[in-house]
Amino acid sequence: MIVDSHCHLDFPPFEGEREAIIARAKNAGVKSMLTISTEVKHFERIKAIAESDPDIWCSVGTHPLHANEEPDVPLERYIELAQHPKCIAIGEAGLDFFYDRVAPDRADQVFRKQITAARITQLPLVIHSRSADDAMIATLQDEMEKGAFKAVLHCFSSGRRLAEVGVALGLAVSFSGILTYKKSDELRDIASSVPLEHLLVETDAPYLAPQSQRGKRNEPAYVTETHAILAEVKGVSIDELSRVTTDNFFRLFSKAQRPVQEPRAA
Repeated sequence: MIVDSHCHLDFPPFEGEREAIIARAKNAGVKSMLTISTEVKHFERIKAIAESDPDIWCSVGTHPLHANEEPDVPLERYIELAQHPKCIAIGEAGLDFFYDRVAPDRADQVFRKQITAARITQLPLVIHSRSADDAMIATLQDEMEKGAFKAVLHCFSSGRRLAEVGVALGLAVSFSGILTYKKSDELRDIASSVPLEHLLVETDAPYLAPQSQRGKRNEPAYVTETHAILAEVKGVSIDELSRVTTDNFFRLFSKAQRPVQEPRAA
């Protein structure tokens, strides 16, 4: 069993094929999926997807690149929507300075509001960080001093220092198809240093398909390729990593329930 800890099943590339995509994932051993919110205004469609399958879960949050569209979502709104039984996380929230689309002060404000929501609800925060290592480290350290919260550094492709600080603060680190790319030697080296108990795998589908599917639409079934490369990097068997990352997922996202396992044939 593998869990795709971060995908976007509500995005347009999946329209008309969503049921088949979910079925392919389950046939590949990806038994649970977490479909991630990028805008609070679309929470109803995220929630509907999660409600359609007992093993699909969702989050609620504002992506940093949508902070201009949702600068004034009240803290109470995040908290209210997070009470839904299928909502197991806050985010995708964070900082993204790769694109000059959101003023840093606004991005920081929206990010910190969601940190507060994670702290109050005791749900983990799904963190997006791109070209923002120093600011992210400073924010995480500052906010942890105000009160602990759980979180994952999703789709990790940042520098070693952010991974080290994240682990020191108790965060999970999740790797996507980027880990499989031919030029990702430095990222694989960072992954090798992350303790097993902090690791998760994801697709970020429909983006970032792994090497064998690169250039195509990504989907949850393809997380198995990232998982295999991560097992190789960590020097453990695929079965062992599957057990570890699945346990890590359900420990971090403790509101989620494990799939009911079918009995093995005698």
